[in-house]
Amino acid sequence: MNTANITTEELTRELVYSALQGVIDPEVGINIVDLGLVYKVNIETERVEVTMTLTTPACPMGSHMVDEAQEVVRNMLQDSLEVDIKLAWDPQWAPDMMSEKAKQLLGWR
Repeated sequence: MNTANITTEELTRELVYSALQGVIDPEVGINIVDLGLVYKVNIETERVEVTMTLTTPACPMGSHMVDEAQEVVRNMLQDSLEVDIKLAWDPQWAPDMMSEKAKQLLGWR
């Protein structure tokens, strides 16, 4: 399926997560999905809502990653659909939220 300009009826959480894998945390070089920063994807009739966090509330690249997440999801959808990226701080991010791949890349066990 061509993911450009799809409707929410055609959209799946997997497609959104796949798009979000293109958002790289510039400080560590790993995507936000593998870092465990994406908590939830909710697809509604007229909008897509992504709840994510940052490794710390003081993350200097936080607004950049939120903007990038907004852009990659927005680029998938028809213009009439809304994309809402929400930051959440509960639960607080912890290294054990990373995928096994990210843990290996960062040498975290």
